[in-house]
Amino acid sequence: MNRMLASLVAMALLWAVQAAAQGAVKPDLAKGEQIAKQVCAACHAGDGNSAIAANPKLAGQIPEYLHKQLANFKPQGGKTAERDNAVMAGMVAGLSDGDMRNVAAYYATQKLRPAAAASKELAAQGQKLWRGGNAASGVPACAGCHGPDGAGIPSQYPRLSGQFAEYVEAQLKLFRAGGRANDPNGMMRGVAARMSDREIKAVAEYAAALR
Repeated sequence: MNRMLASLVAMALLWAVQAAAQGAVKPDLAKGEQIAKQVCAACHAGDGNSAIAANPKLAGQIPEYLHKQLANFKPQGGKTAERDNAVMAGMVAGLSDGDMRNVAAYYATQKLRPAAAASKELAAQGQKLWRGGNAASGVPACAGCHGPDGAGIPSQYPRLSGQFAEYVEAQLKLFRAGGRANDPNGMMRGVAARMSDREIKAVAEYAAALR
């Protein structure tokens, strides 16, 4: 088992344990909806179907993943936030951990209105990377973590199917440059570091086309 695969397995087990612990408290969807419509709607829409590519679609996303991202935007224990974003820092400043779980659970129940690929050629190249990776440069298949249909693996890896291609591309480039560093054990940074601009764009286009 190579080092990257071993890391993926270890993180999957850790996330599964964390998810089981989190699942002990049932979220309040009504409170989550209220927060979504009062705090989040301006950027992500009340139902999580953002109309602006810079703001990700949240509808149908895995709730544990959404909760983690919200928590990462908020400074913890006197330390700086794991995910540096001034706008999101302001949004989560007044939210408790329970609020974040509630709004994450609410968005997870909403029906995704998926984005679409703008380039069939890039999406076709992205399909190859998604399914088989690039052995020559050490890029693993995206499907290994995010699933063959992009639905993600519950409690572990986010859903990418139907997400804005522009957003996926931007996040991969941030991981590659180290501007986003809230990926456990640097997993996504390690993957993105091996990807070219065209590969990143191709995978992003394919993700947008997945259903």
